[in-house]
Amino acid sequence: MRSTLIGVGVISLGLAVGFLAVGFFFQMSWAVAWWPWPSSRLSHIFIASVLAASAVPVIWIGWSREWAAIAAGALDLSVTYLAMAVFSFHTYLQDDSRRPILLYAIACSVLGAVCIALFGWSRRIPFKDQRPLPAGVRVSFLVFILILVMAGGALVMRQPGVFPWRLGPEQSVLYGWVFLGAAVYFGFSLIRPLWANGCGQLMGFLAYDLVLIGPFLRHFGKVDPALWINLVVYTTVLAYSALVASYYLFIHPPTRMTRRDSPPR
Repeated sequence: MRSTLIGVGVISLGLAVGFLAVGFFFQMSWAVAWWPWPSSRLSHIFIASVLAASAVPVIWIGWSREWAAIAAGALDLSVTYLAMAVFSFHTYLQDDSRRPILLYAIACSVLGAVCIALFGWSRRIPFKDQRPLPAGVRVSFLVFILILVMAGGALVMRQPGVFPWRLGPEQSVLYGWVFLGAAVYFGFSLIRPLWANGCGQLMGFLAYDLVLIGPFLRHFGKVDPALWINLVVYTTVLAYSALVASYYLFIHPPTRMTRRDSPPR
């Protein structure tokens, strides 16, 4: 009974995050009000994709009750939230008239602390599904980590021309920490290379891809020529990750969602 109630609560949390993603995608005022930084339409869509990438694995964890899988996501969000908190406090101290930034910093601090606690709790729980992570997924995760670290590091250092649209310096740092947190997320799956510790990442990446791919394809018609190659590279990564996720989640017999019996090869 207790496990059922926890599962319902986790699924509800995932649905709430997904609802917020919809709000950001359509730039609804109630949603974008939660983000106190200057943003463009594509930036709001990017935030929607990140929220969708968080929501889907949370819903899966609540449904499957694979509580050990919480650890990877909690570690990811701990890095992202705490780094955002430090940056936001620093920004506020430079201009104390930006009170929403202070509130955002406090919220990130609280969420980061909660995620650290969740990581400490969930990392001691054994996985129910002990199937190993397929070699193809491990190789893809290494590729993702390299891309995320390089892009995230460049964004945190405020190097221009990383995204296929113009970012302000504050957005650049914040999005950089999103990427670096995601690199930790994939890295934790390589430390504990089990299918149950990697399929959530694939689900999240697929959700991220599906949110971004349409707007990115439409963006080809109006992208700044200087950022055209960035759009090509980013879209290629989206297509590759979507193909990898789709194959292992829905096609590969040992790991597809309808099978839980035979070990992956």
